[in-house]
Amino acid sequence: VQLQASGGGLVQAGGDLRLSCAVSTRTFRTYTMGWFRQAPGKERQFVAGIGWSGTMTDFADSVKGRFTISRDNAKNTVYLQMNSLKPEDTAVYYCAARVYDSIVVDRSGYYYWGLGTLVTVSS
Repeated sequence: VQLQASGGGLVQAGGDLRLSCAVSTRTFRTYTMGWFRQAPGKERQFVAGIGWSGTMTDFADSVKGRFTISRDNAKNTVYLQMNSLKPEDTAVYYCAARVYDSIVVDRSGYYYWGLGTLVTVSS
């Protein structure tokens, strides 16, 4: 299973970005997907997760109401729509996958990881 995140970039505070994560597997619909982020000098933290069908989602408190997560099982892709971005959202964002239909916030619960995409929010 390979994951490829894209869509990062430089944006001003208050702006929006949409991240995508393309997953190379025939069984994408049986993976729970998560987004994590890691700011310089900090631990990698859970941002959002989505279950197999897309009806189950979870978000970190810091992004609730600003970020949404969705998936397109026909395209093997998960998205993270980030609105009203803040400088503190600056980080490398990673997508990850786990085989169980449950969302966990601990990074150890995810078996597959992609390379990150950098999001920089300027003030």
